[in-house]
Amino acid sequence: MNKNYMVSLIAVLVLFLVAYVGGQQGAGLQMVFGIIVPYLAIILFVVGFVRRVMSWARSAVPFRITTTCGQQPSLPGFKQAKIDNPSTTFGVIVRMLLEIVCFRSLFRNTRMNLTKGKMTHQLELFLWIGALAFHYAFFVVIVRHLRFFTEPVPFFVTALENVDGFFRLEVLYDAVQAGLPGVYLSGLVLLVAVIYLFLRRVFIPQVRYISLANDFFPLFLIIAIALTGIFMRYVSKVDITAIKELAMGLVTFHPTIPEGVHALFYAHIFLVSVLLAYFPFSKLMHLGGIFLSPTRNMTGNSRQVRHVNPWNYPVKVHTYDEYEDDFREKMVEAGLPVVKMPEEQA
Repeated sequence: MNKNYMVSLIAVLVLFLVAYVGGQQGAGLQMVFGIIVPYLAIILFVVGFVRRVMSWARSAVPFRITTTCGQQPSLPGFKQAKIDNPSTTFGVIVRMLLEIVCFRSLFRNTRMNLTKGKMTHQLELFLWIGALAFHYAFFVVIVRHLRFFTEPVPFFVTALENVDGFFRLEVLYDAVQAGLPGVYLSGLVLLVAVIYLFLRRVFIPQVRYISLANDFFPLFLIIAIALTGIFMRYVSKVDITAIKELAMGLVTFHPTIPEGVHALFYAHIFLVSVLLAYFPFSKLMHLGGIFLSPTRNMTGNSRQVRHVNPWNYPVKVHTYDEYEDDFREKMVEAGLPVVKMPEEQA
């Protein structure tokens, strides 16, 4: 059994139990998990995110170190790959947009397999689909939750809810008609996608070998967040009005703890707070790092523009012509080739 994911799983279970027990009516810790912890988490997230991005932004990159997958602009007979190896700002923007929106480099990722004694390369389509589904579902879930923090609810949130709720599972249609809340596809896709990403790290030996506890911890956190959210919507009876009152109090800086908020909600918001506080100090910071990656956001124009390192210390160099002037006769005696013979010099 992999101890890395067991440590992460136990840590998430402990966090959930602490918040669930503390959120009970008799525990008296609702203010801690409903107000203090979320505020601290948001402060840690914002400060940590900004500090991390600013440290990357201050890092000087004098040379073009772009990751290229195509032909650089060269002689007229060679066609340039304007997206894979852009030499203009517009090409870089297109490349970055495809990378951020479509995960283009992940789509082109390949896996080596030994088949019948031959090495073959296969596309990692399932990884690309899983990652794309996870990120887009997560984005939709976050946007949908804006209805708890805004009044009136923006039109795009309502429109997204209608589209997301339109894809209802047929097996649950009768139950939905009977009065149960509508099924949001994004929540189910998020849960399935993050479970797939976890199972991939467990069952693929090469991926399991390089997976650490800090790789499993955010996955378990997101699984717990998704499960608690799904349970509150479809199984447990929670007071939506009280939850929105609490959320609006946090946003307007007039925090209050309404009566009737289920302990499961405090566990849910506590896990979200832990994820926010953990975010800037983890690999999840690729959300901001992708925009500052010099291998992606720089033009590949090293053949058109000469890039000189600004940190070069001005030193006096000894050119080859000067070297030959100093040692020409000895070089000739040793049989070494010279550009100018001694008599030519004379």
